[in-house]
Order: sequence, then C-alpha cells, then structure tokens
Amino acid sequence: MNSLGFNKDEKSTRVVVAMSGGVDSSVVACLLKEQGYDVIGITLQLYDMGEALKKKNACCAGTDIYDAKKVAEKWGFPHYILNYQNLFKESVIDDFADSYLQGETPIPCIKCNQSVKFRDLLKVAHDLGADALATGHYVDREVGKNGESQLHKAFDDSKDQSYFLFATTKEQLDFLRFPLGKNTKEQTRKEAERLGLEVANKPDSQDICFVPNGDYAAVIRRHRPTAFKEGNLVHIETKKVLGKHDGIINFTLGQRRGLGIAYPEPLYVVKIEPKENIVFVGEEKFLQNRKFKIRDLNWLAGDIDLTKEIHAKVRLRSNHEEENAVVKITENGEAQVEMNSMTRAITPGQACVIYQDSRVLGGGWITREIE
Repeated sequence: MNSLGFNKDEKSTRVVVAMSGGVDSSVVACLLKEQGYDVIGITLQLYDMGEALKKKNACCAGTDIYDAKKVAEKWGFPHYILNYQNLFKESVIDDFADSYLQGETPIPCIKCNQSVKFRDLLKVAHDLGADALATGHYVDREVGKNGESQLHKAFDDSKDQSYFLFATTKEQLDFLRFPLGKNTKEQTRKEAERLGLEVANKPDSQDICFVPNGDYAAVIRRHRPTAFKEGNLVHIETKKVLGKHDGIINFTLGQRRGLGIAYPEPLYVVKIEPKENIVFVGEEKFLQNRKFKIRDLNWLAGDIDLTKEIHAKVRLRSNHEEENAVVKITENGEAQVEMNSMTRAITPGQACVIYQDSRVLGGGWITREIE
C-alpha cells in the first residue's frame, strides 16, 4: 500500500495535481514527484488573461499560471493549462451575481470547488487515466472502519479549509487526496525551500479571485447592469421608511455603515427582500435568531442515522468557530437547524457546515426562511 492508499508502487500510480501556482499546490506536486509518483500538473485559466495579469496573489491569475508552469518544468513532469473561462463564468460568476440579486451573500470559492474544480477537473483526471486528483487544500481525508472516505478538518486550525469543501461528494472524496492535511503552513514553506521552489515565500491568495480590490459591486454591475435599482430602507418593526438605497446588492446582513440614516439608536441591515426591493433595518436585537433551514444538502456521513436528531456543531461562516446545534434532516434534501443559543446575523447564501469533532458530516446553504 503506497502513501496515497493504492495497492501498487508509486511509479504505477498516476496523480493529477491541481496547480494554482501557489506554494501549497506546488509543494504537493513536487513531493509526489519526489516520492516516485507519475505526476501530471493541471492549471485552470478561469478568467480573462488581460485582467488576470493585472492582479497579483489571486488564484488562477496570469502570473500564477506562469509560476505553476515553471515548477513543472523544473521538476520534469507534464503540465497542462485548461481554459475554463466559460465554465467558470456560468458556474461561479453568474451564480455569484444572481445570489446577490436574490438578497443572499454568496461564497464563490465553494461553488468553484463544487463545480469547476471537483466536477470538471476531476473528469479530466479520469480521462487522463489518473488514480487520484491531489490538491493543496488544508483538509484531511481519512478512511472509516466501514471503508467510507471521510472529510476531516486540517491539523492546522488556522489554515483549515474544510468549510469550503463541504459540498465535495462521496464519489469525489474517494478520488481526491490532500497531502497537506497534517501540515502547518510553516512546514509547507520549509518543504518548498528544501525542494528549491521559487514560490516558497509567495504570499497566499487574497479575496475572491475575480473581484479586484474586493469591489464585488463593480463585478455585478458589469455582469448584471440592471441590478442597481433604487428602493426603500424600512424599519423592520415600525415599517417606517427611513431612507433610500441604490440597490440591494450594496448591502449584507449585519451591515451598519453606509446606511445614511439618522436615528437615535444604531441600526443594522436585518433583512433583505429582493421581490419588493426593500432593505430592512433594525436594532441589534433583530439580528438574533436560533432556527433556520439549509437547502441543497450534501451529506458525507453514511454511518449516521438520518431519521433521528443529530447533535453536532455547525459553522455558519468560514472564519467563525463551530457552535452547538441540533440538525433534523428532512425528506426534500433540506435540513432544519436549531442553534443551542441565539446567534447573530444568520445569513442566507452562506454555508452551514456540520461537524462531529474534526469530521465533516455534511452541510448546505442557508435559505431565506429564518425564524
């Protein structure tokens, strides 16, 4: 049994490595090559190269594609660049824009992993006769007693990316490998230096790759020019119109700044109603909830009885700690979640990921049905 879990020698095991051009995926590719695996590197071009070359430290940008190619040349394994611009626009950018128009706050990185990377790229890996697709994500894959692949949090909590991979299916997880799951970032950079990689000290990618300088409104304006429709700012309790807004996409749940309202108490965005084009505002207490629903449920734990209440921890944002909750799976691919305590700004469009200790049981997308 080799280090990737296959009952054959390394040179007979073909591994496609998804190479973003950063230090993590570069180290994965070179470590596997060093261990004797048959490595093929693939980098995805996801958006216009002219724009990509202007933006540094963004996944799949022009300089990153060049960096990935240099690593492959230095270590002597094949490297291919696949143009997925149209797929990326359809699966990720369009979904990102439409989600904001529906009064949600989307997470395009999860959609990208769910579609372009782990659906389309995985198909390419199969077509190339690969035994596995390896990535530089900081998550851990383990095999349970029943032989089922399990997704676990990374050893390094500060780099854990399990939240962004909750939508990985069981079939995908069987094929995927995450060699950095037990590493710290410091260990990975030391490995990069040992391997002689120029990207050893390259900064991590920041923000959303296709959103320059964090200006998501500019992206939506370009793809959905009619999205900026004026509407009312209304108090959630009194229903009094307190002001005007210039498009619901400019607001997210819990937002306090930029409302332009004079009021005796601090006001926050507490609800967004896309059909009536209304942004509801209110005091802090109106941001507190306990119950909500999640849709498009992806369940990874085949050994859990879904007919019973599941007592687990859930994470509602990528940078938040897990909180205790009770989850009830329904028959329509949804779940009802009840937090043990009141929780601030449960946001439609964000992911709710369900954990049992370090293990990811599954997750789904928070709907607008918040009690």
